[in-house]
Amino acid sequence: MTGLLFGLDVTTSADPSGVDPVADARTAEALGFDFVSASDHPCGSHPTYETWTMLSWIAASTSRIRVATRVLGVPYRAPAMVAKMAETLSRLSGGRLILGLGGGSADEEFRAFGLGVPSPRDKVDGLEDAVRIARGLWSSDRFSHDGRVHIVDGATIAPKAEHAIPIWLGTYGPRALAVTGRHADGWIPSLGLTPPSAVPQQRARILDAALDAGRDPSAITCAYNLQIRIDPVVGSEQSAVVGPVDYAVTQLVRFTELGFTAFNLQPVDPDRPAQLDRLASEVIPAVRAATR
Repeated sequence: MTGLLFGLDVTTSADPSGVDPVADARTAEALGFDFVSASDHPCGSHPTYETWTMLSWIAASTSRIRVATRVLGVPYRAPAMVAKMAETLSRLSGGRLILGLGGGSADEEFRAFGLGVPSPRDKVDGLEDAVRIARGLWSSDRFSHDGRVHIVDGATIAPKAEHAIPIWLGTYGPRALAVTGRHADGWIPSLGLTPPSAVPQQRARILDAALDAGRDPSAITCAYNLQIRIDPVVGSEQSAVVGPVDYAVTQLVRFTELGFTAFNLQPVDPDRPAQLDRLASEVIPAVRAATR
């Protein structure tokens, strides 16, 4: 993927009175978005779809737009199985999968599902194991990995990955950011957790780790996940971009100056169709024009 990318967050809600995520994805494709994404929180009392299954259905219901997990909690699924699942979805969708992974933040969900709660160290080490296992299984005839958290022994999957599968990591702490630099194709932090003031230091840790690993830092996509609402009045929310079109464009352009080359947009207005139309017709073209 090249150029500035714009993605749209789609809900995993299965509430029949709410937004239809599949229809939402079709709309995003028609409006020219580059990808859609969905979060991964299977535990809860609100009706939801399981993320991987829902994105598979979305991929089957669209033809161009890419689908991204934002992000799969590694503790929920065995990494070798995720690697197999990813190869299948990538192949069947014509190479449209972006595999977003995270160490896992929802400790109460892990506990509720009987998975145990990994320590912070286990989350980071398990995330690194998961990336290495996926890449190994996608490319090697037989692959073994003796990780501190995850192990595979002489494993093989067939067929091998037909398309390149980008791996984006949602990371924040120093060790996890270094894993991103060493192994990932992309970094996808959230505005609410990584404000603009924190971006330079966190991104520098990623780029330094990439250089130390002999990788090209410019090949790592930096994608900002953020809430947005086009509104006549500039809002004071620290975790969202709220204001008129010109204000939203200025903010997104400012974020590109911090090194972001992609945005995952989460509209936070009850009139979602109107917000999508304005983002697609007014905001995104203006940001692209200003950053050429």
